[in-house]
Amino acid sequence: MFDTVVVATDGSESVKRAVDVSLDLAARFDADVHALSVVDASEVDASPEQLREELRTALETTADAAIATVEDRTDREITTAVREGRPAAEICEYAREVDADVVATGTRGRHGENRLLLGSVAERIVRTSPVPVLTVRQLEPTGGDEEASA
Repeated sequence: MFDTVVVATDGSESVKRAVDVSLDLAARFDADVHALSVVDASEVDASPEQLREELRTALETTADAAIATVEDRTDREITTAVREGRPAAEICEYAREVDADVVATGTRGRHGENRLLLGSVAERIVRTSPVPVLTVRQLEPTGGDEEASA
């Protein structure tokens, strides 16, 4: 049913659960895993010109760290990619290129509380993805180290 799972990550806290859920899904179906992080070109373009290269480098470092986090959470072999562009568009294009069966993402990213229900990138992915999208929300702890059950 699922042969290829794309995990879209920006390294934020809210994406960690999505990474775990998508890796579990891939393991259950013995699917290939692709971890993808996108450097948001609009952030770079909106910055002062003299800071753009420095910001691009910082965002690439963050993207590489996000990918490394996915690799660290599994013993499975995964394919990784870092792209630059509009995150939702790049994620959807990547899903097409690798013939993904599902794209998994968190409901909120680095910009957190900008949207009430879904983060703006997650919402765009849901609306434009050529394949099903698994959105996974981060659960609030119920006390101690336990997470609330879904």
